[in-house]
Amino acid sequence: MRSNRAAVRAGVSLAATLPLLAGALALGIPTAQADSNPGAREALTGTKPQWATTASDQGATADSSKVTARVYLAGRDAAGLDAYARAVSDPSSASYGKYLSAQQAQARFGASPQQVAAVKAWLRKAGLTVTGTSRRYVSVSGEVAAAEKAFGTQMHNYRKSGHTYRAPQRAASAPASLNGAVLTVTGLDNAPHKAAHRDELPPPDEVFKNSGPFSSYYGSTIDRSLPKAYGHTAPFAIKGYTGKQLRSAYAAGSKTGKGVRVAITDAYASPTIAKDAAEYAKRNGDAPYRKGQLSQVLPGKYTHTEECGAAGWYGEETLDVEAVHAVAPDADITYVGGASCYDDDLLDSLGKIVDKHLADIVSNSWGDIEANQTPDLAAAYDQVFKMGAIQGIGFYFSSGDDGDNVASTGTKQVDVPANSAWVTSVGGTSLAVGKNDKYQWETGWGTLKADLAKNGRSWAKFPGAYTSGAGGGTSKTVPQPYYQKGVVPKALATANGGAPMRTVPDIAAVADPNTGFLVGQTQTFPDGSLKYSEYRIGGTSLAAPVIAGVQALAQQAHGGRALGFANPAIYDRSGSRQYHDVTDHPRGHDLAVVRVDYANGVDDSEGVLTSLRSLGKDSSLHAVRGYDVVTGVGTPARGYISSYRKKH
Repeated sequence: MRSNRAAVRAGVSLAATLPLLAGALALGIPTAQADSNPGAREALTGTKPQWATTASDQGATADSSKVTARVYLAGRDAAGLDAYARAVSDPSSASYGKYLSAQQAQARFGASPQQVAAVKAWLRKAGLTVTGTSRRYVSVSGEVAAAEKAFGTQMHNYRKSGHTYRAPQRAASAPASLNGAVLTVTGLDNAPHKAAHRDELPPPDEVFKNSGPFSSYYGSTIDRSLPKAYGHTAPFAIKGYTGKQLRSAYAAGSKTGKGVRVAITDAYASPTIAKDAAEYAKRNGDAPYRKGQLSQVLPGKYTHTEECGAAGWYGEETLDVEAVHAVAPDADITYVGGASCYDDDLLDSLGKIVDKHLADIVSNSWGDIEANQTPDLAAAYDQVFKMGAIQGIGFYFSSGDDGDNVASTGTKQVDVPANSAWVTSVGGTSLAVGKNDKYQWETGWGTLKADLAKNGRSWAKFPGAYTSGAGGGTSKTVPQPYYQKGVVPKALATANGGAPMRTVPDIAAVADPNTGFLVGQTQTFPDGSLKYSEYRIGGTSLAAPVIAGVQALAQQAHGGRALGFANPAIYDRSGSRQYHDVTDHPRGHDLAVVRVDYANGVDDSEGVLTSLRSLGKDSSLHAVRGYDVVTGVGTPARGYISSYRKKH
C-alpha cells in the first residue's frame, strides 16, 4: 500500500508481490548483490513531522540530549505482504480466506534473523545502545549525536502548540546496504504520541450515576407538561439498553458467538473487571461467564498513569467487555492491556495479538486526531494490521466522538488509527428500540443540547449547542482503498480536493449516550468507599465492541471460520437489505429526547438539570441514503449475520 523508502529494494520481482496460497512458504526476497556504493542511503519518508518547519526552527538540539527510538523492520517482503493481505480479504479473490498461521506469517513476511542482526550492527556502530528486540522492531537509546550519525539527519528543536519539541531537520535514512530491511523509525521527534480516552494503577474514578425519570424502551415515558420540540413532546432518555435489546436490534437470532474469540485493547486494566462483568451479567439477564471465558494479557508494569488518566481507562475496558458479552454471550474475550496510552505501548498490545494469534476479532475504542499522527507511526500500525489480515484477524476501531473535529480542534479532520485502510472504522447512531425489543429506527449520532428554561416553559437557546457525535469525514493522508470505489460518493472521497481519499466510517452501531448502553462498574463514592453501580454510557467506544460482537455472531454463522479484515466483505454488501440505511430523519422530522442529570453526578442533594438532546445533528456531517460519513454503509440488519453463511 505504501512504501516508506525512497529507493527501490534490489531483488524485487513481479512474482514476489503475488499472493501465495495458505501454507506455501517462501524464503523471502533474494539477497541483493553487494552494494556498489557503500555510502548510499535510503530515505525513510515520513520521519520528519509536518510541524518541523523552517519558521518554527529553534536551532540545533544539544548533542548530549537523550533519544529513545524504535526502528521498525520491513520484513522479508513488504510488497508481498500488502498483496497477500488484500488477496485473502477480498471475497472476489481465489485466495479469499486462505489465511496463514502466525508461524507461517512470520516465516514468510517477518524479518529474518540476518536482517535483525544487520540492523542491530548498524545501530551499534553509530554509537546507539540496543535496548530490546521484538519481531517488529529494534529499540535503541543514546545521545542525539549518535542518532544523527545513525539516521543521517540533524536534530533540531521546533515550536509546536506553545511547546518546544525535538525533530529531524530532514527525513531520516538508513544505509542502502541493509537492502530495505528498515520500514521506518519512531521516536526521533519527542512530541507526545498517545491515544485519548504513578507506576501503580490508581483506584477507580469518582462515581457517576444517571438521574431519572427514564424510559425503559424508547418512548415509554413522556412528561407532557414539558415544552414541545419540533412539534412533539420528546420522551425521556432510556435508562440504558441491555444485551437483550441490542441483540434484537441487530438481529442476532440464535447466534451467540460460540467458538469465537474477541480481543479488546485499551490502556491499563481495571482491577475489578472480572467481578464487575459477572455482576453485570447476573443483574441484566446475560449468560454467566464460563470459567476462563474472560482472560487478560497484561504488561509487567505500567507507566504515565497520571498523564494518561489511568483510572478513566477502567470504564473503557468495562464497557468494551460488557458490550461484547451482551451481544455475543458465548464468545471468549481476551483483554490485552497497554502499559500506557502512548502509541508504542498500544502498538505492543496489538502486536501481542498478532504474534500469538490471540483472537480473530479485535475491538479498539481509542484514537487521536489525524493531525497528531506522523507517517512513521501510520506505517508501523499498518504493518501490524496487514500481518493480522493475512492470519484472518480483523481490527475494529471507534471513529471518534467529536464529529468533524472542528468544535474540538478548529480543523475538519478524521481520527486515527480509524483512518487506516486496513481497519474497520465504526461510526455511531442514536438507536430507538421499542416495546418488546422491536427495532424502530436509527439516526446518525450527533447531539445538540438545550437546557430547560428557568420558567419551565421553553428550551433555552433552542436547539442548543453541539456536544458530541460520531467521528467521520475524509482523510488527508490515506488514499482511497479499492473496496470503497463505486460505493463512496465522489464528492465525499474528493472533499479535500485532488485525488480520492479514504473516508470513514465503514459501518456503525449505537453510540449516542442518550440512547446508550447500561454498564456496571466499581466506582469510588463520595465517602471513599468502592461500590458497584450502573449507569448509561455511549460514544463510538460503545459502537466498536457492539460491532465486534456482531462480527463474532457472523463468524459463527460462517462455520467458525475467521472473517479476517472485513471491509471488502462489508462493502460487498452495501446497498442491500442486510443493512439499516440510517438517515438523520427516519421519521420525516427532527427527533429529540429529554435527559435529567444530577447536578453533582451522584445524587439529588444539589438538584437536577433537565435538558433537551436533539438527535441527528452531527456537526457538518450528515447521515443520508447510501454511504455517508456518520454511519458508513449503515448498521447490521436482519440477514447481515446469516449472509456470511449463505454467500461466503
